[in-house]
This record gives sequence, C-alpha cells and structure tokens, in this order.
Amino acid sequence: MSLRMIDIVLPQEFKNETEKLIKGQNPLDFWDEEISEGQIKIKVLVPTESTEQIMDALKKRFNNVQGFRMILVAVEASVPRPDEKKKDEEKSEALSAQENKEKRRSRISREELYSDVDMMTRMSWIYVALMILASVVAAVGILRNNVVFIIGAMVIAPALGPNVALSLAATLGDADLTRRALKSIAMGTGVAFIFSAFIGLLFHVDPQIPELISRTNVSFGDIALALAAGSAAVLSLSSGMVTALIGVMVAVALLPPLVTLGMLVGSGHWDLALGALYLFLVNFICVNLAGVLTFLAQGIRPISWWKAHQAKKAARNAIILWTFFLALLVLLIFLSQQN
Repeated sequence: MSLRMIDIVLPQEFKNETEKLIKGQNPLDFWDEEISEGQIKIKVLVPTESTEQIMDALKKRFNNVQGFRMILVAVEASVPRPDEKKKDEEKSEALSAQENKEKRRSRISREELYSDVDMMTRMSWIYVALMILASVVAAVGILRNNVVFIIGAMVIAPALGPNVALSLAATLGDADLTRRALKSIAMGTGVAFIFSAFIGLLFHVDPQIPELISRTNVSFGDIALALAAGSAAVLSLSSGMVTALIGVMVAVALLPPLVTLGMLVGSGHWDLALGALYLFLVNFICVNLAGVLTFLAQGIRPISWWKAHQAKKAARNAIILWTFFLALLVLLIFLSQQN
C-alpha cells in the first residue's frame, strides 16, 4: 500500500471541526501539534488513493480561512505497517458505493498529478538542450540505420511531460496549463525539426535507408501504438509510478517521425517528407486523444461544480477535435496512397 502524509496548517479554533472532518474520511492515522500562538498543524496518514477525497473535503471547508495551508508529502515507509485487511473492512461499512468506486481507481490526487505535470512542462534550457541532443542522436541513428542510436535518442527526449500536460489541461478545462503545454510542445517540435533539417542539408540522406523509409508510411499499427503510448503515459503518471520506459514509448511515436521529416525536408525529398509529416501528426493526435480518454476514465475532475461543468465541455470538445483531425488525416493518407 503506497501512502501519503497530508500536513494541514490552520487556526487553533478550527481544530475540533477539522479532526471531526478527518475522522469521517477514515484516515489510517492523524496527529496534531501547536506550532505557534493560535496556529496548529495536523498530520494525516492516508492511502494514496484516498488523498484526493480528503484534500477535497478540507479544501471545500477551509479554503477561504486565513492561514489555511495543505502540504502533500509522499511516504516511503511507515512502521508499523497499516493493517490493510482491517482498514478495508472498516471502510467497506462506512463508504458509499460511489466512494468505493473512487478508491478502486488507485491513483494519486488531482493536486499531486497537476504538480508533477506542471513541473515536467516548464520551459528551460535543459529541455531545449535535451531536444537538440535527442534530435542529433536520432538523426545519426537513422542515417546509419542503427536502431540502438534511435532508442538512445528516445530515452533522452523529454516528450512525455508536455503531451500529458496538454491532455490533463483538456480534461480539467485549464486554459493556462493548455498555453504552457502548447508552448513547450511548439518549442520542442520546432527545435527538433530545425536541427534535423540542418542535418539533412549538411549530409547525404539516402531515401532507401530502412529506418528512414519505415517512418514515411502510416499504418493502423502506428495508430494503435500511439494510442497505447498516450494511455500508458497517463496511467504511469496518475499512478505515481513514472518510468523512463513510458517516456520512451511516447518518444517512439513522436521523435523519429519528426526527425525523419526534418531530414527529408532539408535534403529536398518532399514526397517522402509528406509521409513523415502524416505519421507525426497521426501519432501526436492519437497520443493526446488517448490521454484525454484515460484521464476521464480515471475520474479526473475539478473540485468545483462550475469548473467541473467547464471541464466536461472542454474535454468533450477536445475529444471531438482530436477525433475529427484523426479521421481527416486518415482520409488524406488513404487518398494519397490511392494516387
């Protein structure tokens, strides 16, 4: 059982009400201490999947209280270990069917997920440098027809964060996160394309290289791969178990087609470049479509009802938009292959 510690700071006068509210949420344990005159800190130990429910209840009640603050901390270990069976039996009597459904989702809280994604989306020179290095390594791997180099480039590429952030922004209806995610995606895509085109301009690009030609055609297998990558990325982040392999899976769908596109444009192979462009766009759309659908399936919603209504509309519009673009691209690909 993974655990989280919620540190709550608020005025002393709200101590009894807060503890009563916490007890109603069936925590594993909690403690309180006076930290200054008139201020107390309450520590609450909870299973990870219960974090959002407790934090939402506290936020609804105390968000406008002067001096209120919640801090969420990951717990590496707790001794003695929680008696899972006993706790589950106690909770099963107290929780409604809907709450049990929320528990079974076994994901981190909305706030923790947002914080993780926001950190991965921030623009920095490291992000730009990694995109440049990944593009160069991928380009060399494609030119040498060396799949090991290409895999190494996908390990370097920071493609996971901005794309998951865009899916989360659509799910929550968060315009600010959408702008930041799109800015990061545009910067990373632009840098990778420009450097790949420059490599294509400087070096001879043989259009018959297998690793290159394979990324100028779109198949249903590519669509399935991109959908799986988008869903895996969201599940990995929302479960709190991010691995480098998930980042590689997203980069598989996005980086090699983009680098191939840049090199083909730089070397003047326009017909093949169109195929690489189709593949990149299809993969980009599928990753984000699967991301939004997976977030919705996990019950990611804003806490406020008016924001929830706005988020529902934004998510629906995102799904319609991505599906329309995907259908349009598949039609264009089919027509181009017929011709």
